[in-house]
Amino acid sequence: MADNGKKKEIFHPGSNLDPELQRELDEALEGMSLEDVLAAEEEKERTPAGAGKGVKRGVVAGIQGDFIFVDMGGKSQGLLPATQYGDDEPLPAVGDSIEVTIQGFDRAEGLLMLSRKGAILAATWENLSEGQVVEARVTDHNKGGLELSIQGIRAFMPISQIEMFRIDDLAPYVGRTLQCQVTELSEEDDRVIVSRRAILEIEAEQAREKAWQEIAEGQIVSGVVRSIMPYGAFVDIGGLDGLLHVGDMSFARVEDPQTIVTEGQKIQVKVLKVDREARRISLGLKQTMPDPWSMAPTKYHLEEVITGKVTRLADFGAFVELEPGIEGLVPIGEMTYERRLKHPSEVLKAGDMVRAKIMSITPETKRISLSLKRVGADPWMGASARWPSGSIVQGVVKRIADFGAFVELTGGVEGLVHISELSGERVRAVSDVAREGQLVTVKVLEVDEEKHRISLSIKQAAGQTEEAAVQEEQAQPAPVRKRKKPLKGGLD
Repeated sequence: MADNGKKKEIFHPGSNLDPELQRELDEALEGMSLEDVLAAEEEKERTPAGAGKGVKRGVVAGIQGDFIFVDMGGKSQGLLPATQYGDDEPLPAVGDSIEVTIQGFDRAEGLLMLSRKGAILAATWENLSEGQVVEARVTDHNKGGLELSIQGIRAFMPISQIEMFRIDDLAPYVGRTLQCQVTELSEEDDRVIVSRRAILEIEAEQAREKAWQEIAEGQIVSGVVRSIMPYGAFVDIGGLDGLLHVGDMSFARVEDPQTIVTEGQKIQVKVLKVDREARRISLGLKQTMPDPWSMAPTKYHLEEVITGKVTRLADFGAFVELEPGIEGLVPIGEMTYERRLKHPSEVLKAGDMVRAKIMSITPETKRISLSLKRVGADPWMGASARWPSGSIVQGVVKRIADFGAFVELTGGVEGLVHISELSGERVRAVSDVAREGQLVTVKVLEVDEEKHRISLSIKQAAGQTEEAAVQEEQAQPAPVRKRKKPLKGGLD
């Protein structure tokens, strides 16, 4: 029927209805015909009550197989798949009130198609905000990080935001429920970025503050080696980082800290020093172990000959390790009798195994003095008998000093010729009279075997030699002279 710009009438023009009532009826119908009204009523009867957008509430009417029947009020009933409840979630019971969203209508069955997931999504998006701490379940992982579900909302956690350390394998995280913080949120883009590391950092800071209040010098604490440097290792002790210096790792000398500890290793350490202002903690590993020096007095004795390893050389001597944590010093003068050394490297090197005699031991200062040359025979033994005072012997000038020359009589035995005993004439410099390597004749003036000292004289040896030569010459008879010509006068 054509409208022709006029309102449609319910009844035919020839009806007997009062014109005023007809006008009111037409205004109420807003131009709809009787057919339109009837069609609208029929559609209304077919459309279930409560259908529309948003979260609706219904009552569970029954459960059959994998479907939950929900009474939505009036004559409307909906169907909710039971699979929308997880394996670890119990299904609702008959009579329970639940929230759902309407996804569609099955006209053949006369049932609303419901979704629990949609209801949860709607409720979650309304309450979700950046900075919020939520629980999320890890559903999968990829190269960049973890895929999670926050009550049905998909979220992503970058690999750098999972832990406070590097991760290579993400598979063990799948299926876990993690507490994390929402760092980025966009409902329009359906994007949620979360961080677990942010939560861990907050917890770590809280743990650090608590640890600073409880830490004290002398405590034995558990820690994990975090990193290793040439000078030591940093150890995490309950949220605090302490330095384990290389000198406090072992009683033995440590050249490389990695030979003692490894990254990730759990160790027991002692708190040596706490500097709260500078936020520094010094730790010790060897302080948790028995000190080998505590048993040294009962294990090592004077004049005992031991075997040790040369660990390092110095200008003044060599250090010999008797056992891990205990070293003794061999002074350069106690290395050999044969000659005077300028440096220990002339006879020793690091790593050499040597036999040495213990000359002194002081546990209080952790010092042991050793001697290599005293292990063998002492060439000074019987020196007074071999070189008695007044005897004339020969030797080689080994070295000269401002005050005289040292003359070697045999290997390991040297005597001193004082500058005043070099010559009968005035000597301004020792080198004017003697030189190294020169063979000289000396007189033995005095022998001290205990102190290993012999006094010698070149001038007295020379004087005594000359005197002996004169005496020898005087002791010889005068030679008889033969006459070259006969005497005159007939006398023979």
